[in-house]
Amino acid sequence: MEDLGQKLLEAQLVSEDGLLRAQAQQKSSGGTLTANLVKAGVLPQDQLLSFLSDLYHCSICDVSRVEVDPAITRLIPGEVATKFMAIPISRIGRKLKVAMSNPGNLFAIDDIKFITGYDVEPVLASEADLKVALERHYDTSDSMADVMKGMEDDLQIVEDVDEEADGSNLADEAPIVKLVNSLITDAVRKGASDIHIEPYEKQLRVRFRIDGTLYEMMSPPVKFKGAIISRLKIMAELDIAERRLPQDGRIRTKILNKKIELRVSSLPTVHGEKVVLRVLDQSNLNVDLARLGFHEKTLEAFMRAILNPYGMVLVTGPTGSGKTTTLYSAMSKLNTPEVNIMTAEDPVEYNLEGINQVLVQEDIGRSFAGVLRAFLRQDPNIILVGEIRDLETGAIAIKAALTGHLVLSTLHTNDAPSTVNRLVDMGIEPFLVASSLNLIQGQRLVRRVCGNCKKTVTLHPEVLRELQVPEEEWATFEVLEGQGCVDCRNTGYKGRLAVHEVMPVTPAVRDLILDRAPVNLLKKQFMSEGFLSMRQDALIKLKKGLTSAEEVLKETAADNL
Repeated sequence: MEDLGQKLLEAQLVSEDGLLRAQAQQKSSGGTLTANLVKAGVLPQDQLLSFLSDLYHCSICDVSRVEVDPAITRLIPGEVATKFMAIPISRIGRKLKVAMSNPGNLFAIDDIKFITGYDVEPVLASEADLKVALERHYDTSDSMADVMKGMEDDLQIVEDVDEEADGSNLADEAPIVKLVNSLITDAVRKGASDIHIEPYEKQLRVRFRIDGTLYEMMSPPVKFKGAIISRLKIMAELDIAERRLPQDGRIRTKILNKKIELRVSSLPTVHGEKVVLRVLDQSNLNVDLARLGFHEKTLEAFMRAILNPYGMVLVTGPTGSGKTTTLYSAMSKLNTPEVNIMTAEDPVEYNLEGINQVLVQEDIGRSFAGVLRAFLRQDPNIILVGEIRDLETGAIAIKAALTGHLVLSTLHTNDAPSTVNRLVDMGIEPFLVASSLNLIQGQRLVRRVCGNCKKTVTLHPEVLRELQVPEEEWATFEVLEGQGCVDCRNTGYKGRLAVHEVMPVTPAVRDLILDRAPVNLLKKQFMSEGFLSMRQDALIKLKKGLTSAEEVLKETAADNL
């Protein structure tokens, strides 16, 4: 603000003595130089606004007289609006008009542009009027900005915190507790699946993963990283003194009248411990198979496979593709008093009534293979193995499938046919794979088009070619795309749905497995039997307006047969 003071002196709007008086008041009571110039009576408000309007080449807005649509104010989160002393007042097309006390703050304008996705047109407003408007339009009582202010005001340690300390002496202080609680509550409210708290040399970054995409939410002062991370480790019952090794824990709490479980993972990095919290919301667990987005024939084949009294069903896909949800849904369908269901999981994500769930802990010798061996002595009907990671686990699972048990499990492969090669590469003989498998299902999650702002669009021929849409359909091929609104945080997407491909192990597929056939022949065979590839299933959902071409191309591979 020294530059602004110098410009005011050059314009002869303030005297040197008056400027020094305002600067001294700013140093003792805080606030901005402009607010203290008015407060100290050095410069009238209207003259200051006129000068700033000329300086920043923008118009003046009296926000006290403007009635703002709540849908517009919701475009900028309360904590961001308070931090930058800015409030959106209108939107025309892609242009968002934002009233600001400092229209010259290019960082604030860039951040608001990034958060909202709109081009920002700043207008000037007085700081006093903006404070009133912010209180009127935002519930700031629990905002992150207030929490941060509380941390600095109440603890009075802004200059004294040792950034390298573990923060354990501050972890139970009220402002730190309030910040962490607000952070978790905000994540649950926004429907985040993960919270990332990442320390860097000069910044502490907090990001939420919402619908599979990470969004930056806030940057608390880096000096508080030790206290924030120690608070989370205390809540997860981890060792706060151990900062050299990765640790895992859990937090069970009640937020917004919902029982929430957080899976906590800490990892030492060069600038401190990074903490990731996986949000496990029991109320979000969809255990109805019919609502998981299966195509009719796909669902019929999957149901037939899991209703077999023995054999193996594998669900494949990358991390975060909904494999656990699919398997939990299958178990819920099979869970009756007549059967004994046992699961070996790492970790146990959700607790299911009537199912015996065992947490695998490799560090104490409780491995997947060891737990599976124990299961076979527990008279099981159905066994779920969280993941087949090695030959030993795979061999025991196949043995169980061949001796009268139904085995459900997951594998990290790109699609259903490549799962066969993965099992063989592990060292399992093709004849064991062929004789034990009932069905392999591959799946991915794609973002769902926002129902509030979707609009019909026509795709470019090059996109249609890349999607593998038959050329005769191009003229009539229309899809829906989200335009961006308050409901979807201007992303055009809200929620996710699964795309699937199933490969039932029919006699023809079994023969191909025994002959060690390549992946493309396996895929060609199940498609010739009338089953959909993942790309075909995604295209059906695209035509129905459930997802976008961008998501189909990003998440599914072309069918090269």
